[in-house]
Amino acid sequence: MSTASIVLDSAFTIGPVPQRLFGSFVEHMGRCVYTGIYEPGHPTADNRGFRSDIAALTREIGPTVVRYPGGNFVSNFRWEDGVGPRAYRPRRLDLAWHSVETNQFGLHEFVDWADAVGTEVMLAVNLGTRGLQEACDLIEYANHPAGTYWSDRRIANGAPEPFDIKLWCLGNEMDGPWQVGHKTAAEYGRLANETGKAMRLIDGEIELVACGSSNSLMPTFGAWEQTVLELCYDTIDYLSLHAYYEEKDDDVASFLASALNMDQFIESVVATSDAVGAKLKNRKKLNLSFDEWNVWYTSRFAGDGPKPREIDWQVHPRLIEDEYTVTDAVVVGTLLNSLLRHGDRVTIACQAQLVNVIGLLRSEPGGEAWKQTIAYPFEQMRRLARGQIIQVVAQSDRYDSPSYTDVPLVDTSATYDAETGRAALFVAHRGLTETATFAAELRGLSERRVVGATTMHARGSQDRHVTNREQHDAVTPQGFDAYELVDGQLTATLPPLSWTVFELEASRD
Repeated sequence: MSTASIVLDSAFTIGPVPQRLFGSFVEHMGRCVYTGIYEPGHPTADNRGFRSDIAALTREIGPTVVRYPGGNFVSNFRWEDGVGPRAYRPRRLDLAWHSVETNQFGLHEFVDWADAVGTEVMLAVNLGTRGLQEACDLIEYANHPAGTYWSDRRIANGAPEPFDIKLWCLGNEMDGPWQVGHKTAAEYGRLANETGKAMRLIDGEIELVACGSSNSLMPTFGAWEQTVLELCYDTIDYLSLHAYYEEKDDDVASFLASALNMDQFIESVVATSDAVGAKLKNRKKLNLSFDEWNVWYTSRFAGDGPKPREIDWQVHPRLIEDEYTVTDAVVVGTLLNSLLRHGDRVTIACQAQLVNVIGLLRSEPGGEAWKQTIAYPFEQMRRLARGQIIQVVAQSDRYDSPSYTDVPLVDTSATYDAETGRAALFVAHRGLTETATFAAELRGLSERRVVGATTMHARGSQDRHVTNREQHDAVTPQGFDAYELVDGQLTATLPPLSWTVFELEASRD
């Protein structure tokens, strides 16, 4: 049996819990939009074509912000194609995913859907095949009240009130050679700066996200951030990060340690950003937007889906519809812990994507919809992480893997909300076979008691490959018996390969 212990004190905080940390992502890719959130004719569809079953599940998991419409898709997207009467919307070739885009779902539909599920819109502009003028046209259309060409077009298209979108991405993954309209850091940094300045002249209250590196393995990582930030530091509010993780070559030990890479990625970008700020003698501290992250089996994607010149162009083909296991969910829990522990600087994050395409949710055309295993840690942290992020001092048995050394078997994060008197502990156990004895010492709090505790783990044979479609109750959070706090210490036994959440009532001393 392995052991782990943590000490946390309500007086030692990292910062407030940023509610935009619990975001998601909807891209015109595969079946995320069509037969995902939008399917006219589905038995649950409302009069706008939105699938009510997906909308209900979205409200349950509760993403606080949703990024749209891409992703790689945005880099050759003409936003005007998706507004106005549907009968006149053109069908276009989507070069990113070798698909046919019908444009039957566009900006108005997405804003209406976001309002229906209670989430904030995060909108990306095309800086691949388009540029400054088209971005200005779009923000005028979306946010200007009335009396101009584009705002009056919005009104004529059925939206008399501005959409008032405040969070904008200046392109997507422009460092990537795969991107339509790929640019060098100098080309992108100048374009982002000039576009952002012009957009602010139309709406001075917007927040802007510039593209950082697509992942930390990019050959330009670090140098890209430095060059881009030196060119647009004054104009932007956030720099983006993207990362996906998967198990390779049956190396589950390294896969379970993926959050160590996320930790290092975040801390490297923070260091670069602060160094540029110091060089520019700018006292502003940029925050980070980790607006694409998840488990994604990219090694399978090479043989998945349509490819140029091999098959005909298709309308919303099935693409990267990974079915997630309890192992994947535990990794997602550790990635959530990493984001929360860095919540003083990572103040936006979007788990990619919402439906079907590496989705938290899955659906079938004309059929059912369900949550994937990875939705459970997301939903629990989004629901319980409130107030202040508490600094955790942890001790745990450790292991080495082919890719990482000194990996803690137990990974944790914690929050405390003084207004409600509620604390939450989020605990991932990376061990595959042995249980772990866990102890948490809570300082600075009195009148403490556990009011809720759930765990998600593989059961019975401890089959780490089980999915929620194969054995639903094996990966649904299972309730613990009530726990007693003795002298301010919580003790528990953690099952192997598990994600556990403790909710406590406590008042500050």
